[in-house]
Amino acid sequence: MERFVEQTLLYDFYGELLTEHQRQVYEDVVLNDYSCTEVAREYDISRQGVHDLIKRCNKILAHYEEQLHLVEKFLSIKEKVAQIHELAKGQQDIEQICSEILEEL
Repeated sequence: MERFVEQTLLYDFYGELLTEHQRQVYEDVVLNDYSCTEVAREYDISRQGVHDLIKRCNKILAHYEEQLHLVEKFLSIKEKVAQIHELAKGQQDIEQICSEILEEL
């Protein structure tokens, strides 16, 4: 899985478990694509501090995934629903339901 997609999924599932400060910095660097220098200036911390915080957040998020496997389960369910969707193309009602489930995921 591409690194950015992996980070985004982990953040979507476990981001609320980070502190407010960690979330703000992580969002700015990873999701909003600001440089460490820009974020360091904004939060009045060192560039190295931003870099270390991002690494620490990635470890925290990965640890939650190792324990809970929510992203793994989500991807598995999404794949199975996509398979059902393909198998049910001739069945209009089933296809509609699968499409709705996929959109919600």
